[in-house]
Amino acid sequence: MIFFIINNIFADIDVETMIRKGGLLIIFLAVYAQTGLFFSFFLPSGIFLFTGGLFIATGQLEYDLFTVCSCSVFACVAGCCTGYWFGRKTGTLLYERSDSRFFKQKHLRAADTFYKKYGQFALTAGLLFPIIRTFSPIVAGIVKMNFSRFLLFVFIGSLLWVPPFVLAGYFIGSVPAFKDYAPYIISVFLVAVTTPVVIRIVKEIKKSSKENII
Repeated sequence: MIFFIINNIFADIDVETMIRKGGLLIIFLAVYAQTGLFFSFFLPSGIFLFTGGLFIATGQLEYDLFTVCSCSVFACVAGCCTGYWFGRKTGTLLYERSDSRFFKQKHLRAADTFYKKYGQFALTAGLLFPIIRTFSPIVAGIVKMNFSRFLLFVFIGSLLWVPPFVLAGYFIGSVPAFKDYAPYIISVFLVAVTTPVVIRIVKEIKKSSKENII
């Protein structure tokens, strides 16, 4: 059931074809967009990283691991800085914004709760979680966190998130027996990294709602 739901969410996003046609630029833009643009929270940037690593191993991407990881880390930090700037300048208006297809108040509240619970380390840990990685920098900007400390935490977080995903894809692609099953492996990986996060976010939202009622 969970696989069916997640598969349908990303049914229109053909990551493999996009990377084949756009290469490293597509990976860079996917990471930047999800970490820096609130309306791109739905992008599966982790899968772009994973697929990038897999394509390096299979020779479908003409870049080495260091280049892909370095550019993706830079994209992540740049995206977070964009989110921080947006939060600092206009972020408070998001709390008054109505829900739409590309924006949900519950996502902002989940990031706000996550940030308040874990403090500045939320910027590091938050990059490991879809949706949270999009809205945490915005929340940091809203509360006007010291920018130097912000950069430090998001840089550490990007190192904990980007290289492991790229290396995981590279490892799978390096094993000949796995190559024919790459599409299925990508789908399973997506479910594995997304399901616990979705459950966690739902719990945080419910908990926050109960506290607000009390």
